[in-house]
Amino acid sequence: MTEPELPSPEEIIRYEKDPVSRIATITFDRPDHLNAPTIGARKRYGDLIFKASLDDDVKVLVVRGEGEHLGTGADLDELMAKRNGGVAMQEEFGIEDDEDITMPGRHNYRNGASLVHWYADARSGNRSLAEFKKISILEVKGYCYGWHFYQAADADLVISADDALFGHPAFRYVGYAPRMWQWATMMGLRKFQEMVFTGRPFTAAEMYDCNFINSVVPRSALEAEVTKYANACATTRPTDTIFMQKTFFNIMRQQQGEYMGSMLSAWLESMTGALKDDVDNRVASLGSEVRDGGVNKLVKDNDKRFPPEWRLSQSGRQQPAKD
Repeated sequence: MTEPELPSPEEIIRYEKDPVSRIATITFDRPDHLNAPTIGARKRYGDLIFKASLDDDVKVLVVRGEGEHLGTGADLDELMAKRNGGVAMQEEFGIEDDEDITMPGRHNYRNGASLVHWYADARSGNRSLAEFKKISILEVKGYCYGWHFYQAADADLVISADDALFGHPAFRYVGYAPRMWQWATMMGLRKFQEMVFTGRPFTAAEMYDCNFINSVVPRSALEAEVTKYANACATTRPTDTIFMQKTFFNIMRQQQGEYMGSMLSAWLESMTGALKDDVDNRVASLGSEVRDGGVNKLVKDNDKRFPPEWRLSQSGRQQPAKD
């Protein structure tokens, strides 16, 4: 069975800049897949941010999503298919088939561990905004889950529509994710523990109360609100001053253990193979059930087990509680 042809990274991640205003924009443009980036798109995203950090035509970077949502995370179907085909690591690391490199076997500890440690590397698109030396603004609407929630941890400013939901499905189906330290630092330990232990998403209002969001507005006012912030940031101090300010904040984050936390999360995630299911095996995971029915079916069926206001799916939140 051949894999479906995926859109190019350039189609999924659009980039434009205005040298006059010095505001650049990255747009996730795959709304039919809830803006899920492929492996190639995530690498393009990291590369664009690195170059924008150097570009003298850019002072402010706005990150947004096309359609109704910011996004629900990386393309899990693509990743699982490539893992099953044994090529996920090669594509993540940019290793061509003809290179003289012997990759560790699938049951070798370094196989999975190398991949999850890679997710703590800015080149993978997971910590790119953390190392950006200009001002970044994340525009959030609808879902802000998974990989897109990583961006919310690393952006300098987060402007959100009042209908947004924040979280990571991995908390329900795996138990941890690469940016946990940073989320805990920014949200506060007590509330972040609630998100992790229940697996429930938080509303924009809740995230504002956690000091995670700078502004919450109706969906109709979101674009204007982001523009207001972007223009103000582009008009303030010179870019060299911004670089100094960002260096200060980056040092502060490192004193709080931001990068160390990413490595610790990766280390925990690399231990997946040693974890055992509960005896009654009622807890849904991304293991055997996915192979039987697919990710979407697993999420929808499992979502029904939770109170409507704690469900990950917006449509599921409208359905009554299961008896």
